[in-house]
Amino acid sequence: MNRQLGSTGLTVTRVGLGLAALGRPSYITLGRDADLGADRSVEAMERRCHAMLDSAYAAGIRYFDAARSYGSAEAFLASWLHGRGLPADAVTVGSKWGYTYTGAWRLDAPTHEIKDLSVEALRRQLLESRALLGERLRLYQVHSATLESGVLDDRQVLEELMRLRSEGLVVGLTVSGPRQAETIDRA
Repeated sequence: MNRQLGSTGLTVTRVGLGLAALGRPSYITLGRDADLGADRSVEAMERRCHAMLDSAYAAGIRYFDAARSYGSAEAFLASWLHGRGLPADAVTVGSKWGYTYTGAWRLDAPTHEIKDLSVEALRRQLLESRALLGERLRLYQVHSATLESGVLDDRQVLEELMRLRSEGLVVGLTVSGPRQAETIDRA
């Protein structure tokens, strides 16, 4: 069943599919070794991601969430959308900026992502997301905003988000950390 996402005008399903664990070979999910086995090549992960997207779509899910830090999640989603030939309004696609995937597709990478909520990161990552998802990208969110990050007080970031919103891109945020309610109130 579709519903409107707040006052955004976007249509989403009550349940969406986040691609964090589907877009990179190593993630924080339990049981990953048993689920994925030894073959975590880009091609194998893309096939698994497509299979999960097919299952989700068949089950009626129409909101899909990715992020720049989810490895190849945006690319996998884009190739799935293109391969299935779905009309632009068939699903709602959201992504997030603020973390950069640095794992280089290595299971043993010392660091898998770094956080950067600067205006430069926003501009760079939006270009990267749009290069993959094009006009299907309808919702772009700050990834894991916290009061401590200062992102909600960064005038340049806020001005850029307002500019993007004025151009028709829905902007939002996700939160993390111990003061989530305060962060939402501040936003």
